[in-house]
Amino acid sequence: MRPAVFMDRDGVLVENVEDYIRRWEQVEFYDQAFRAVKRLHDSPYEMVVISNQSLVGRGIMALEDVLTLNRQILDVFESQGVQFEGAYICPHAPEDDCDCRKPKPGMVLRAAREHDLDLGSSYFVGDALTDMEAAEAAGVKGILVRTGRGSRTIEELGPEVRWPIASDLDEAVSIILRSHA
Repeated sequence: MRPAVFMDRDGVLVENVEDYIRRWEQVEFYDQAFRAVKRLHDSPYEMVVISNQSLVGRGIMALEDVLTLNRQILDVFESQGVQFEGAYICPHAPEDDCDCRKPKPGMVLRAAREHDLDLGSSYFVGDALTDMEAAEAAGVKGILVRTGRGSRTIEELGPEVRWPIASDLDEAVSIILRSHA
C-alpha cells in the first residue's frame, strides 16, 4: 500500500470560480501548484484529485463536459511531466445525499480501494470545511490552504480550525514532505 495526497481541484490546483468553472477560458492555474505537484511526483506519495462538481446535478453542465474540462486541467499538469494516480468527481447536487459528495468520504475511499492506497499515511489538501471533514471521515490527515475559499473558511471557523493551515498547495507539500522525512 502506498500513501497519497488527495487534493481538491478548484481552489487548490486552479482558481475557484464562484459560479463554477464552465469553460476552459475560466481556468486559471496557480503557478505554485505546478511546483507543488512536481515535488509530490518525485516523492513516495501518489496524487489523487477529489472534486465536488454539483453543476452536473444542478443541470448547469453535462457530465461529459465536466469530465472533458477536468481531463484538460490534468493534461496541463501531465504535459509538465506529472502523472496523477486518479481523479474523481462527484456530479451530484447536495440534496441528492450521495455517498461520494464531500464531506462524505466516498471518493477518497473509492480511490484507496482502486489504487491500493494507505489512508492512514495519506493527506487531503483542501480549501473548504467539506474537504477537511471528508479527510477525517476517511481517516486521512487534512491540511487547509488559504487559496480559493480557504481564507474565508479559516476566518469563519476561527478558533475551531483544528487542521494545519498552509498558504497554498506548495506550502502544504512542504508540511507533508517534512513529516515523511
